[in-house]
Amino acid sequence: MTDDDSRGATKPESNPKRIGRGATNANVPGDESANASIPDGGQVDSTGTGHDSTAESAAIDGSADEPLRRGPFQRWVDESISNPGRLYRSLFYVVTIFFLLTTLFPFYWLLMVALTPEGRQQDIFLTPNGFNPGAFVEVFEVIPFHWYMFNSFVIASASTVVVLVIASLAGYAFGRLEFPGKVPLLLLVLVISFFPPAAFFIPLNDLFNTPVGILRPITGNGTLYNTPGAMVLPLSAIFMPLSIFILTTFYSQIPEGLEDAARVEGTTRLGALIRVIIPLSAPGVATAGVLTFIAVYNEFFFSFLMTDGQPQNWAPILEGILAYQGQYEVLYHLMAASSIIGVIPVAILVIVAQERIVSGLTAGALKE
Repeated sequence: MTDDDSRGATKPESNPKRIGRGATNANVPGDESANASIPDGGQVDSTGTGHDSTAESAAIDGSADEPLRRGPFQRWVDESISNPGRLYRSLFYVVTIFFLLTTLFPFYWLLMVALTPEGRQQDIFLTPNGFNPGAFVEVFEVIPFHWYMFNSFVIASASTVVVLVIASLAGYAFGRLEFPGKVPLLLLVLVISFFPPAAFFIPLNDLFNTPVGILRPITGNGTLYNTPGAMVLPLSAIFMPLSIFILTTFYSQIPEGLEDAARVEGTTRLGALIRVIIPLSAPGVATAGVLTFIAVYNEFFFSFLMTDGQPQNWAPILEGILAYQGQYEVLYHLMAASSIIGVIPVAILVIVAQERIVSGLTAGALKE
C-alpha cells in the first residue's frame, strides 16, 4: 500500500453543508437539537433560538386575544370614532326624545285628566280611567270661561300694541341715530328688564288704588284697579326692554341708502320708519310682537293682584282656571280641560308665525 492509498483510507469523506435559511445539517454532530427547535419556515435569531414570525405578529397587534380583551363598550367606542355620523344621530335621537317627553308629556297628562270622569283621577296611569269628552263643553257651562279668555286676549293685544309702538321708536333711536349717552341708556334699559316684577308691586298697587279725578268718567271710582290699565301698563313696561333690544338689532342692519332715498323724496324720519324700516324688519317686529303676546297672555302675578277675579272686572284666563277650585271640592277634569282650551290660541299664533319667529331670533347670527 502506498502512502497515497493510506492517506485516502484514513481521511474521512467531507460532506458539503447547505448554508442559508432553513438549511439542515443532519450530518454535522451537535446540529440535531438546534435544527429540531427551529420550526418550519422560521429563522434563527441573534441568540441562536428560532421563533415563528406569524405568532409574533399576532402577539404584537393583539389579534390573537382580541375577542377576550375587547368588550362591548370598547367596540362601541371604536365604531363611534370610525363612524361619527352614527354617534351624532344617536345623540340627536336621545335629545329629541328627552325634549318631547319633557314638553309634550304634560299636555298628554292634562288630556288624560280631562277625559277621565269626575272623582276617578286618582287611578290614572298613562290612560284615562274612563272616557268623558263632555268636560270640554262643561267648562263653559260651570263658569263663563269664554269671558276669561276674551279678557286675556284683549289685555295681551293691547300690551303688544303699546310695546311695539314704543319699542319701534326706541329701536329706531338706538339703532340708527347717534346721540350722547346712547350706549349707557341702552344698557340701563336692559338692566331694568332684569328687575323682579314683585319689586314694583307695592308702589304700583298704591298708585292704581289712588283716585284720580280725570279717571272718574272712565272707571267710575277714579282708580285703575279692576281695569285693563292696571295690567297693560305694568306688563308693557316689563316686557318692553326685550322688544327694544330685538328691534334695535334689526333696525341697525337696514342699509342707510334706503332710508336716504326715502328722505330725498320728502319723507320725514317717522315716515321712513313706517314706510321703509318697519316693512324691511318684519321678522323682528313679528318676533317681538309674538313673544310679548305670549308672555302677557300667560302672566299671572299682576293679573291676580290687580283684579278681584271676576270676569266682568277683566280677570284673565288663569283666574278662570282657578275658579274651578272651590272651598270643598276641586274639579280637576275641568281645570285640565280649561288649560288645554286656553293653550289653543297661543298654539295657533305660534304655528302661523313660526317662520317669522325663527328668522327673527336667528337674525344677526351670521355676518355677510
